[in-house]
Amino acid sequence: MGYPPFAVTVDLVVLTIRAGHLSVLLIERAEDPYAGQWALPGGFVHVDEDVRDAAYRELREETGVITGIHLEQLATYGAPDRDPRMRTVSVAWLALAPDLHEPVAGSDAAGAAWVPVVDAVRHRLAFDHAEILRDAIARARAKLEYTSLATAFCPPEFTVAQLRAVYEAVWGQQLDARNFHRKVTGAAGFLEPTGRLTNVDGGRPAQLFRPGPALLLDPPFTR
Repeated sequence: MGYPPFAVTVDLVVLTIRAGHLSVLLIERAEDPYAGQWALPGGFVHVDEDVRDAAYRELREETGVITGIHLEQLATYGAPDRDPRMRTVSVAWLALAPDLHEPVAGSDAAGAAWVPVVDAVRHRLAFDHAEILRDAIARARAKLEYTSLATAFCPPEFTVAQLRAVYEAVWGQQLDARNFHRKVTGAAGFLEPTGRLTNVDGGRPAQLFRPGPALLLDPPFTR
């Protein structure tokens, strides 16, 4: 029994904080299907390529960097009609990083841009990318409650105010500064003081921290 054409792809949800907003990298498709529509970056997995390697390759091609970025597998999407070209199964990945540079459209794209997620979810994205984006945002928001993932959005050394800005951008709500400071500095293994101060936040010098060894937060934070 023969089988119809079949392909495996990777799609990337690359999230960063830009101008205080949680933003996602979108590309404008230059070719059919969905020419002229916005989509998540991604591409086909090569026949001799591991799926994770394909995700890193696409990440490097779209952002220019692969170090200092948190990358984790999100989910697999395989609805029979998700791609009009052929039966395609996509392994989606969630990538988180501090403020990345302005994107440059690749040879197969008409444009590329960082788009605030509040606007991106309103776009009519190509394929099933709106569903993938919604799932990725939900994953990122939930993981900030019980893991140290928020530090992936921060530079190597950061203040509590900078970390709070990450939580506020991802969760989409304002947090009480004193309560937040008490929680994060009291969470075992979450932050490590560097012993240095900075004026990056303005006003009085603030203490600089780096990520601690803890991967899970106990007790978890609540929104």
